[in-house]
Amino acid sequence: MRRLLCLLFLVLALPAVGAGLLDNRPSATLGAASLSNSAEFLPVHEAFKLSLVQDEGQTLKLRFVAADGYYLYRHRFQFRSEPADIALGSAQIPPGEAKHDEFFGDVEVYHGILDIEIPRPANEPRAYTLLVGYQGCADKGLCYPPETARLSIDGVAGKSPASAETGWDWKSLLLFFLAGVGLTFTPCVLPMLPILSGVVLRGQVGGLRGFALSLAYVLPMAACFALLGALMGLFGAGLNLQARLQSAWVLVPFALFFVLFALAMFGLFELKLPHALSSRLERLVGQTKGGSLIGAAILGVFSSLLVSPCVSAPLAGALLYISASGDALGGALKLFALGLGMGAPLLLIATGGAAWLPKSGPWLVTVKNAIGVLLLGLAIGLLSRVLPGQVTLLLVGLLAAGTAVFLGALEFTVKTSLQRLAQLLGLALLFYALACWYGALSGQSDPLRPLPQASSAGSTGATQAGSTSDWQTISTPAALDSALAAAKAAGQPVLLDWYADWCISCKVIEHEVLNAPAVQPQLKDYKLLRFDITQSNAQQRALLDRYQLFGPPALLFFAANGSEIKADRLVGEINAGEFAAHLTRIRADLGL
Repeated sequence: MRRLLCLLFLVLALPAVGAGLLDNRPSATLGAASLSNSAEFLPVHEAFKLSLVQDEGQTLKLRFVAADGYYLYRHRFQFRSEPADIALGSAQIPPGEAKHDEFFGDVEVYHGILDIEIPRPANEPRAYTLLVGYQGCADKGLCYPPETARLSIDGVAGKSPASAETGWDWKSLLLFFLAGVGLTFTPCVLPMLPILSGVVLRGQVGGLRGFALSLAYVLPMAACFALLGALMGLFGAGLNLQARLQSAWVLVPFALFFVLFALAMFGLFELKLPHALSSRLERLVGQTKGGSLIGAAILGVFSSLLVSPCVSAPLAGALLYISASGDALGGALKLFALGLGMGAPLLLIATGGAAWLPKSGPWLVTVKNAIGVLLLGLAIGLLSRVLPGQVTLLLVGLLAAGTAVFLGALEFTVKTSLQRLAQLLGLALLFYALACWYGALSGQSDPLRPLPQASSAGSTGATQAGSTSDWQTISTPAALDSALAAAKAAGQPVLLDWYADWCISCKVIEHEVLNAPAVQPQLKDYKLLRFDITQSNAQQRALLDRYQLFGPPALLFFAANGSEIKADRLVGEINAGEFAAHLTRIRADLGL
């Protein structure tokens, strides 16, 4: 039973790690899945939001907020003024996250919040326009064309700061709520629920009165957590931790904190308030009487301060994450959702649903250990930004192997069917760990594809068979319209590839997908067109709008009658196997 509950907890909690709780996103060239249309991507001004947050004294402070799953390039920032004779100082851009690409080499990128300071022209009374050039990409493989934003700057300092965008969504709030529910099922908290309900409710279980009393307890408790989240968000924003968190001097200590929190969950030591403070709070709690709305509210406030050892480590980790995000409002909402999750079982008891709650038992320790495993995963996610990819893959394998042992993969005394199910999952994790170790020793770095790719040397003949197809490269809308018209007149289907020199995923598709042995033979019946949007001029941008695209890469298919098969368009990066299967299906539909 305990291993099955651990499995269920991991299934609920792992999406928070996979979603990049600390912005640990994979490279766009690694394991990106294909997408069928542009609706999966945000428009550029929603993916990257720019605001002027400070226009005081002699400094301009700009803030970029990249949506979750998107990043900006450091080397693509440009700043100039109109009129041009107003000289700006050198922009102060913090170091970015190191990213190596086999086509572009070493670059620096930014996820999340980025603050840039630009010295104002000295003694300049004129108002002017600040032109901000930038470019970014999506982790799933789409690269946006270079953008230029225009900000009006007053000649006299003192412009009120613009409001910054927050970095939360309903998905993250739901994950924090589920995490709060999970924290309730720990050996330090669950056994206290009947005692706590007796103190808060004073026997008034069921009905509106019981629900009101429990809600009066839960809401102040969650509000105190929200206050902590807001303070940590303000603290992180003041120090610009989002940008500073790209340095090994900051990443390593943060990762060590998560390791310590995990060790606390494994029972090596306890995190709790100093005895002098905790004893005073306990006396205050003892003097507060439940059974009334005010008394329940006071108990909720005190309970948020008297956090048990089982909750302290995950809560400290959440506070650490929020301080790094620099988002006060988002931090407040996330911890408020966490508090609501922790109070949900009490609401269930208050409305007479205590029978639905599981009983205390040894399985609680399993849940506590599972939280420790997740904290170790977060530590590895942080270290992955400064460690070589192979070392990160070794650590991922080590964590998977440890979890496999924890689930009983190597036990020989399995008795029940539930234990066998947990052992089966453990064996799968153990095989995955072996794959990670083998891949790391073979030079691989992607946890989603740890094993080396099969060599295509044996398929040289297939490659050569399709290599006679030539791509016609064009760069103007008129040339594209002419080429499409010629293909229509000849009754030939068209494959249109959107490409740019600054698009990493375009390079990947060009070298690894379109030249793959399984793909080349299937291109022979198409007229192959490549639209080069590297210049990103006004005409090319208008063409993007005409085809409802945000940027490259994209692969569009046109039937022999000249009409686009919109259901089959591909936007974003795709691997060779998926594209070959996609071509096979389209060829069957077109009768090729």
